[in-house]
Amino acid sequence: MAPTLTDVAKRANVALSTASRAFSDPDRLGPHTLRKVLAVAQELGYEPATPRVTEPAADQEGATVALVVPDIANPVFGAFVKAAQGEGWHRRQTVVLADTDLNPDREREVIAHLRDQADGLVVVSSRLDADEILGICGRTPAVLVNRETTGADCVLTDAAHGLRQAVDYLAALGHRRIAYVQGMQRSWSNAHRVEVMRAEAERAGLELDVLGWQSETVAGGTAAAASVMASGASAVITHNDLVALGVIAGARALGLSVPEDLSVVGVDDIPFAEVSQPALTSIAVPMAKAGSLAMDLLGQVLAGDRHTPRTLRLPTQLIVRGSSGPARTPGPRERATAGHGAKEAS
Repeated sequence: MAPTLTDVAKRANVALSTASRAFSDPDRLGPHTLRKVLAVAQELGYEPATPRVTEPAADQEGATVALVVPDIANPVFGAFVKAAQGEGWHRRQTVVLADTDLNPDREREVIAHLRDQADGLVVVSSRLDADEILGICGRTPAVLVNRETTGADCVLTDAAHGLRQAVDYLAALGHRRIAYVQGMQRSWSNAHRVEVMRAEAERAGLELDVLGWQSETVAGGTAAAASVMASGASAVITHNDLVALGVIAGARALGLSVPEDLSVVGVDDIPFAEVSQPALTSIAVPMAKAGSLAMDLLGQVLAGDRHTPRTLRLPTQLIVRGSSGPARTPGPRERATAGHGAKEAS
């Protein structure tokens, strides 16, 4: 099996992005590092692919664009891919798709491979740092979605609008303690949402419990349900809709009702949200629009428009359905227990 760029990076004890620069942009490396990487490449017999060089054309016909997504099984990324493919079809471009399975190591390999096969890349909800992504891409134009940097065009679905609406909505329903179930640790969107949640809960005068990282799946939400209930929160906002659906299932398994015992709010507004039981209150994220815009930005670069990198922020919107409702009023036994506890504490 032929050695890969990852093999070179590991043997040279450098980051994959550094190894990539040795072949795509060597002037950015120090002489010692460059010599070390090239020596290891020669020792292993690694032969870098020759980057494709295409003449920019106003219609970009014939260009190949690679979409790199973390999990095509998640409907929100399916919506992005469908819109991006539609835009590519109108531009007479070839659109190829790679799923990294939420694995940063696989993502590094995929980008390093595709950057030599495609004329441009669209990297969606990456698990890598922006600088590392661009380092691996080298001279191949790239647009980043839900990852912010000044080094490339970016499209951000800004959850701040929808989260503010959700917090205000829950406060108006009488909720005073809410929880947030995080997504995965390397998710830029998750870190951004945690920051927004803390600010919005403080503004609204609500207590907030930020719970631990979870797989961004139904199983992750089911696993988080016990922690949500243990937090004492009467409402929960989750990283995405799949996690929210898992929390609902987990709450039911614990003998609780949604929204009578717990209000649940997701993020993404996937098609399943409307038909779940109860229908899921969710923050609609315009991923289809993000797909079209990302392809448009990349198309401009492929057509020769070397503009200053731009960041486009798309607003989000709360969609209220049956999984959320007024905060539960404690029964007589619970009030007596709370009062007894308060006396003991005093």
